[in-house]
Amino acid sequence: MIKHLRFAIPVLALFTASCSSVYMPNVPNTPMLSKQGEFSGGGHISLKGNASINGAYAVSDHVGVLFSGSTMSNDRKRKDFGHKLVEIGGGYFDTFGPDNNRIIEIYAGVGKGWSDITFRDYKDDVLLSSEFQEVDYRKSFLQVNYSSKKKNNLRLFGTDFPINYGTALRISHVKMDRFFLNGVVQPKEDNIFFEPVFFTRMALSKVVQLQYTTSSNIGLKNRKYMSAGNSIFTIGVVVNVGGK
Repeated sequence: MIKHLRFAIPVLALFTASCSSVYMPNVPNTPMLSKQGEFSGGGHISLKGNASINGAYAVSDHVGVLFSGSTMSNDRKRKDFGHKLVEIGGGYFDTFGPDNNRIIEIYAGVGKGWSDITFRDYKDDVLLSSEFQEVDYRKSFLQVNYSSKKKNNLRLFGTDFPINYGTALRISHVKMDRFFLNGVVQPKEDNIFFEPVFFTRMALSKVVQLQYTTSSNIGLKNRKYMSAGNSIFTIGVVVNVGGK
């Protein structure tokens, strides 16, 4: 079932990505913590230029704290999109299975974001109109991560690279604090987003892994601006130090 969902999510994201939204999701924090004192850090980048950083630390054998941030500045002829987002959180993790190589993590947290978007309408290269959106918003989230350190090997150039997989199911409530359209105050919107995430990691060394992340962003409310118009496709590097 999980294998089928990995292929279904990118297809679904093609339909949601064609819409416009003031909310740009970051890469969820999936640290795969396994014991006290472990640190996980990562950096990810999408084709659109959305850069995310994640950090996590295990303060005990079952409690971890999180920090995440993302930023983007994408200027094009018809659309400029800039955003910043920071998150903090914490929660519970545990290992299980015959070899204690499977990990379940449950985290909750809050965040604050800012988006500036400009739309331009041209005809024969003549600017007809433009629209400038400014949004400040707050968010809260709850997510469940499942991952496994049971490794399959990918053989490249005569070398075996361990491969493992993980899933994160995140629910985010995002609510505008301020919303301006061409400098004029607008009614504020909110939405609840369901964000299923799948990631694949290839170990380059004992502590460094290359990660590919794919997800969709599904809005549970019908909104004009705070809608589900952006998904996640990123490549990144993850470092885990001090784990089992």
